[in-house]
Amino acid sequence: MCRRTEGAVMDGAQMEALLTAVREGKTEVAEALERLRNLPFEDMGFAKLDHHRALRTGMPEVIFASGKTDAQVAKIFARMAAAGGNVLATRASRTCFEAVAEAEPRAEYHETAKCIMLSQASAVVGKGTVAVVCAGTSDLPVAEEAAVTARLMGNTVELIVDVGVAGIHRLLAQRESLQSARVLIVCAGMEGALPTVVGGLVNAPVIAVPTSVGYGASFGGVAALLGMLNTCSPNVCVVNIDNGFGAASIATLINRL
Repeated sequence: MCRRTEGAVMDGAQMEALLTAVREGKTEVAEALERLRNLPFEDMGFAKLDHHRALRTGMPEVIFASGKTDAQVAKIFARMAAAGGNVLATRASRTCFEAVAEAEPRAEYHETAKCIMLSQASAVVGKGTVAVVCAGTSDLPVAEEAAVTARLMGNTVELIVDVGVAGIHRLLAQRESLQSARVLIVCAGMEGALPTVVGGLVNAPVIAVPTSVGYGASFGGVAALLGMLNTCSPNVCVVNIDNGFGAASIATLINRL
């Protein structure tokens, strides 16, 4: 049976503070043990919550809602919320959010991104702006997933929408924002050309996200993926199809350096 343990989620600074408090006699050993009880993970039977991940990697565990029942997501979300950290569930439906909201009323739903989030703890603040750029409005769900994730992880985010290469003047009108960003996430479907163009305009890392947007020969994003992998811009790297979350995680780590 799961136990409620406040403050179970810890990063390095919190762990150091707890150990220092024990050494100085400000916290009893039994109290410290109780706070550490669910590290490195909490066994819920159908899931093992990795409360230790933020301490190991600097990034919290995130719920991938797709494939889980609404009840499972709600239980996981509530346990993670009780542990005291920020909580994010990606690829979540409206009905999934409704189940989560019953268990944790403070949860918020981002319809376009299909993300459920709870912001209740401070995150390491990024050193600069993460620009999230998408080629077309059809790519916006993936871009929004990246933007929501990046914001929750402590970044200042600028979202730049509908600037695909078919109307290149729209992109060039955003040159100042692009060149001031410390990291860029560029989402595009169809032939996936946008990250290469952006990469040629900036002196910052560009994380390319192929989306599953396009007609038949796009093969559900495979054409964009291959195009991005074959980029001639050396500052471009590529994540998996529709993986806005993964792009935001990498951008966060870069932005903290």
